[in-house]
Amino acid sequence: MHLGPKAAIKNLLKKYRVQPSKGLGQNFLIDKGAVNKVIKAADLRLEDVVLEIGPGLGVLTQKLAEKVKKVMAVEKDPSLIRILNNELRIMKVKNVKVTQGDILKILNSKLPIPNSYKVVANLPFYLTAPAIRKFLEADTQPKSMLLIVQREVAQRICAKPPKMNLLAVSVQFYADPKIISYVSKKSFWPQPKIDAAIIKIIPYKSALLSASLRFYFFKIVRAGFSQPRKQLINNLFKKLKVDKMKIGSWLWESNIQSSQRAETLSIKDWLKLTKIFKSYYGNFK
Repeated sequence: MHLGPKAAIKNLLKKYRVQPSKGLGQNFLIDKGAVNKVIKAADLRLEDVVLEIGPGLGVLTQKLAEKVKKVMAVEKDPSLIRILNNELRIMKVKNVKVTQGDILKILNSKLPIPNSYKVVANLPFYLTAPAIRKFLEADTQPKSMLLIVQREVAQRICAKPPKMNLLAVSVQFYADPKIISYVSKKSFWPQPKIDAAIIKIIPYKSALLSASLRFYFFKIVRAGFSQPRKQLINNLFKKLKVDKMKIGSWLWESNIQSSQRAETLSIKDWLKLTKIFKSYYGNFK
């Protein structure tokens, strides 16, 4: 079942003389089942404010507007904004505010974010990691993020030891991510090369580390993953420029084997490493 068959989508774009932009990663969601899964997983309430990134032709936007108090839609492509505003006006949808801009640049500046909001988005590949990081590091984090992303990216974000990666650690430091379901590439037009996944990310209510220790945490993590297939002790020694004997003692104190690789460490392991390094071996720049 489709909200709009290819012909209908094409006719709408033709009406406004617009073509999908490959550069912006525009793949419009046309599958009704996938849309319903997103709406259900977002756990929306009538009092909610939703920030939608990249509303496109408004397939999700319309459904969100039916469920919440307000939708703040941020679209980078001015051509799609023209279509979206016109179509929303025709359908007499009044609780959607469409803003033109790059979400990575206008967040916390030109975009007035409320104290409580949820994020819903169909994200292109190039925007996935920076957008997630932007929101998780924001002064006002969203209550939740319900995202459609590439299947492989979703799996990387939700990875556990022994298949951890830098992206997984970066997200799981701030939040609990979970794959809700997978979405066939046939559910989009133009059709992408690979399948997608619906992922839900819920930020922790309290930070795992103080602000003063976060610098050390990410410095250590980046050093550990600098060459993922090499032993942890060698990566830390090379990147942190700390005496190798001290590195060995630091790992031993943290109950981590020097021969382990970064992908085998859990978030708790990295937290322990950070706290012990700061306590026993001083600072680094």
